[in-house]
Amino acid sequence: MSTTEARDDHTGDARVGKADLKLEIVVIPVSDVDRAKAFYASLGWRLDADLGQGDFRLIQFNPPGSACSIQFGKGLTSAAPGTAQNVLVVSDIEAANAELVGDGVDGTGVFHDSTGGYNRFNHDVRGDGPDPQRRTYASFAEFTDPDGNLWQLQEITSRLPGRVDSATTDYSSVADLANAMRRASVAHGEHEARIGHADADWPDWYAAYMVAEQSGAELPT
Repeated sequence: MSTTEARDDHTGDARVGKADLKLEIVVIPVSDVDRAKAFYASLGWRLDADLGQGDFRLIQFNPPGSACSIQFGKGLTSAAPGTAQNVLVVSDIEAANAELVGDGVDGTGVFHDSTGGYNRFNHDVRGDGPDPQRRTYASFAEFTDPDGNLWQLQEITSRLPGRVDSATTDYSSVADLANAMRRASVAHGEHEARIGHADADWPDWYAAYMVAEQSGAELPT
């Protein structure tokens, strides 16, 4: 979107000329730079930079499918190692957790808020496995790096209304697109059962479903 384009939403909040601010880097405090580098490399994250020497060193990794990268090293932050807490969004929490286990990461496993809410912080309310209704935002997993920096995974399959441009659909990876198509396939099967015959216009239905799901709009039936 242009930085000079007028923006408006259903609340009537019009903002003109607001510059786009894209989150680029999150700094992670670590105590052993090479140990941290080996850990994040073992996750399959892309190494973008290893710069500097002596009192200054900067290492940058990019998580698969993420527009935001992480940096750690020497001379970057005064925060204590192990104090960072960050969230990684995934489209399939069980597949993502299985991948972490395959990478040798000792995490919590998949869990949900057993009270029916979205509390991923209180260990006392955690129930094993994904959310029983598989609601978006409601299934989690977590792991820590060697310093104890916390990474929480959250399954998001559709956004709440207003959080995504309703005219734009964007998938950050082949896996995210494939998972969206699988969900559309299941929903379309229910749609054909309701109408009582095969839907020859299924590509249009899939497209409408996937756009609506990602933007948080009402899903087609």
